[in-house]
Amino acid sequence: MNDQQFANSISRICRNDREGLREIYEDYSPMIYSVVREILGSREDAEDVTADFFIRLWEIADTYRPGKGHRAWLITIARNMAIDHQRKRKRESLSAEIPDYLQTGQESCEENLCRKLSLEQALMTLKEEERQIINLKIMGELTFREIAAVLKKPQGTVAWCYRTAIRKLREVQL
Repeated sequence: MNDQQFANSISRICRNDREGLREIYEDYSPMIYSVVREILGSREDAEDVTADFFIRLWEIADTYRPGKGHRAWLITIARNMAIDHQRKRKRESLSAEIPDYLQTGQESCEENLCRKLSLEQALMTLKEEERQIINLKIMGELTFREIAAVLKKPQGTVAWCYRTAIRKLREVQL
């Protein structure tokens, strides 16, 4: 697909014509999968991110600017999504190490209550927006993309606020 054909397909996407997305998918899905697989190393994760890539492309089609090289634009998006996915996996594995303060059996009721109160006090040190993001991410189990849509904020801002809040909570817990 040349630049003009790509621009035409993007225009169709902007007009909510799924045929434009299908054309891009047919021409570029192997390339996108390859880029993502190289970064992630996992076939399953690469398939997930590749599928998410085309959903994301549908959402951001209006940001494409012709003349800048459409392949580089596609690869940059795919690469960033793969890196974000890697970071998310890393954070999830780190958060899995955080003890469940509400767990019973190993500690007395009083110890659980003290831990819960300490967590609530730690959460109160956060700004309202940070608490909201922490709650949506951990309790609501939403992705950064979903949180960004709910809060009507850029996904990068949501991720940054989340990391900042987690850092603050770790400092309070020390």
